[in-house]
Amino acid sequence: MQLLVSPSSIDEARHSVAADIIDVKKPSEGSLGANFPWVIREIKEFAQKPVSAAIGDFDFRPGGAALAAYGAACAGADYVKIGLAFEGKEQARDLIAAVVRAVKEPFPRKFVVIAAYSDYERMHTISPFDMAPIAAECGADFAMIDTGIKDRQSTFAFMDEKALLSFTEGNRKLGLGTALAGALKFEDLDALKRINPEIIGVRGMVCGGDRNATVREDLINKALALIR
Repeated sequence: MQLLVSPSSIDEARHSVAADIIDVKKPSEGSLGANFPWVIREIKEFAQKPVSAAIGDFDFRPGGAALAAYGAACAGADYVKIGLAFEGKEQARDLIAAVVRAVKEPFPRKFVVIAAYSDYERMHTISPFDMAPIAAECGADFAMIDTGIKDRQSTFAFMDEKALLSFTEGNRKLGLGTALAGALKFEDLDALKRINPEIIGVRGMVCGGDRNATVREDLINKALALIR
């Protein structure tokens, strides 16, 4: 299980290099808010670690999503991550296929991460369980669960350990990796180790509980020690 940490700036990223994966995003622009391409590029230059980049919580705009995904890949992201902020399996298939093609045709070794939300019912968006088979069919690499509305409620408030384990095991059968995120706390780590996704994504956990605070290197090291 790898630890992905989401700094919001280049300065924060310099304090996040102990993480397994550095995730570039802009929390002020949403759950999976996109940061600038020059921020991705600079972090990639100094990090010496895999870099992930969120490109946004997208409604049904496959052209815009594909172009954003291509831009993130060109800027140096090893993982390109998008959130599906809409309903509909056929629409999901069209958008995911466009994003996968935009990344994989020029950069076949890069990873595409498709995220749906644990709080999909209150967001009126596609369920993670409906999203994952479509992501696999379209050639994505990871299916992810995050929280869409950032009100400090954890993914565990909407999906229990049994559901998250079922999601993770189902993804393995589909040939997908699993990433779990969404206001995860230190007290969730025991359950997460039992679920054993490939990646857990955190920000608030390593900011002292407030995702709008600053990433702390000591808390990243604490999380890594508990995971290992």
